Amino acid sequence: MSIRRCAEADHEAVVALSLRAWAPVFASLEEILGPEIFPLLHPDWRADQRSAVQEVLGAEVYRVFVAEEEGAVVGFVAISLHRERLLGELYMIAVDPDAQRRGVGGALTAFALGELSRAGMRVAMIDTGGDPGHEPARRTYERAGLSALPVVRYFKAL
Repeated sequence: MSIRRCAEADHEAVVALSLRAWAPVFASLEEILGPEIFPLLHPDWRADQRSAVQEVLGAEVYRVFVAEEEGAVVGFVAISLHRERLLGELYMIAVDPDAQRRGVGGALTAFALGELSRAGMRVAMIDTGGDPGHEPARRTYERAGLSALPVVRYFKAL
């Protein structure tokens, strides 16, 4: 596996793998939030996520890197720098389900942390969910030495 800067030719593969990777996350959220709230927050999660990933790929504020195996993109990570606070953010990360549990997420996380450090950031941050769908992500971040700050959000349909 190698990690390199994302090229425009990678965009379609990055979007496609991100949708496959996040399907279990949205299934978990749907189970937790229920049939009343989930559709209000995520009427078409695939379209929303596609747009979110495309926005990150097209924005200069993010540095995007891909993991590649045998010529195929199997994961990506997007980072951003908040120079005023010396805070580096792992903004978005996903690994194709076919490549999960092989160290790709850990390698992307370590690579991103190295990029943030080389850019002069003093603290790294990533947000993730506390639901079962995000459990693999939490394990990856904890293995990389990140510390969790528990946050609780409450939802109610109006």
